[in-house]
Amino acid sequence: MAVKLFDSELKVMDVLWREGDTTAKHIAEVLKAEVGWNVNTTYTLIKRCIKKGAIERSEPGFFCRALIAKEVVQEAETNELIDKVYDGCADKLFAALLSRKKLSPEQTERLRQIVGELE
Repeated sequence: MAVKLFDSELKVMDVLWREGDTTAKHIAEVLKAEVGWNVNTTYTLIKRCIKKGAIERSEPGFFCRALIAKEVVQEAETNELIDKVYDGCADKLFAALLSRKKLSPEQTERLRQIVGELE
C-alpha cells in the first residue's frame, strides 16, 4: 500500500468500511457520536483521504467511496509494525501476542490451523 493513513484518517475509513459508500455528512454524524468530532474536523480528514487516494468523492451530496480495502490497510500496518518493532520477524510479534493473553482452547486450535495452512 503506497497510502499511509494516520489514526484519525483510519477512523474516517472505518466508517466507510463498516457502512459502505455514504455521504460526508453521514460520516461526520457518525464520528460526532463516536469520538465527538465537529463537522469541520471530519470534512478536513475526508479531504485528506481524497488527496491520498483512499476515498473517491462524487456528487451530488459529497458522496464518499472507499478506494482501498480494510484488509490492504491491515496488512500494510501489520508489516510496518513487524518491521518497526519486531526487527522484521513475524515470529517475534506472534510470540509477544501469545504471551500477553490467555487463549481459549478454540482460539489455540484456530491458531494451530492457521500455522498448519502456512506449512
